[in-house]
Amino acid sequence: MSFDRRIKIAPSILSADFANFGAECRAIEAQGCDWVHVDVMDGHFVPNLTFGPAMCAAIRPHIKGVMDVHLMIAPVDPYIEAFAAAGADVITAHLEAGPHIHRTLQAIRGTGRKAGLALNPGTGLDAVSHLLDLLDLVCIMTVNPGFGGQKFIASQVDKVRDLRAMIGDRPIHIEIDGGVTPETAPLVAAAGADVLVAGSAVFKGGSVDNPEPYGANIRAIRAAAEASLGQAFAAK
Repeated sequence: MSFDRRIKIAPSILSADFANFGAECRAIEAQGCDWVHVDVMDGHFVPNLTFGPAMCAAIRPHIKGVMDVHLMIAPVDPYIEAFAAAGADVITAHLEAGPHIHRTLQAIRGTGRKAGLALNPGTGLDAVSHLLDLLDLVCIMTVNPGFGGQKFIASQVDKVRDLRAMIGDRPIHIEIDGGVTPETAPLVAAAGADVLVAGSAVFKGGSVDNPEPYGANIRAIRAAAEASLGQAFAAK
C-alpha cells in the first residue's frame, strides 16, 4: 500500500451483517470504500468479544484493497504473527494494552506489515513522539473502545491537530475511529486526519442485496471531509 494524505473511508465491519461478511466486504469496496476496518476485541481489554485471526483469513480473499486490523486486545504480542499470516495490511495496537509498546511495534514491522498505534480518549500524546520512527499510522479513538454506535467525543479534535503538527512531513496516517458521520468528519479532516473509520454511518439503510445506500453514505462522509479541507486551505 502506498502513502498519500487523501481522505480514505474505512468502513468497520463491526456494523456489517455477521452472517455475510464476505459479501459485505465486496459490497462496500464496490460502493467506493478505500480500506476495510476490522475491530478485534477480546472481552478483556475492552468489554466486548468479536473476531480473531481465522475470521480475518476467511474474509481476506473478499477484500481487494487494504485490510486494516485494529487490535483492541491485551496482550498483543502473542497474536501479531497470526494476524499478519491472516492477511492484515495494517496492524494497530493500543498504547494502553501493554508495557512494551516499542517492542510491539517492532514486532509488527518485523512481519512486513504496516504498524499502527491507537490511543484511547483519555490518553495523551506524550509517548507518541518517541515512537514516530516505528509508526505508519496513529489511530485516535473518538469514542471509548469496545462498542460501535457511540457518540463522538469532540475534545479529541484538538488531539488530532496536535498530532498532525507532531508528525510533520513524516509518512504517517492519522486515523479516526468512533462516531464518524458527515457531521463529524469535517472536524477531524480539517484537523489533519486522513483515514476515517465509520461503522453504522456507512452500513445504515443498506444490505448486501441493497448496497447502494452504502455508496451514498460513503460519498456523503467523503464529500463532507473533503469540503472541510478546501475551507481550511482557503482560510490560510
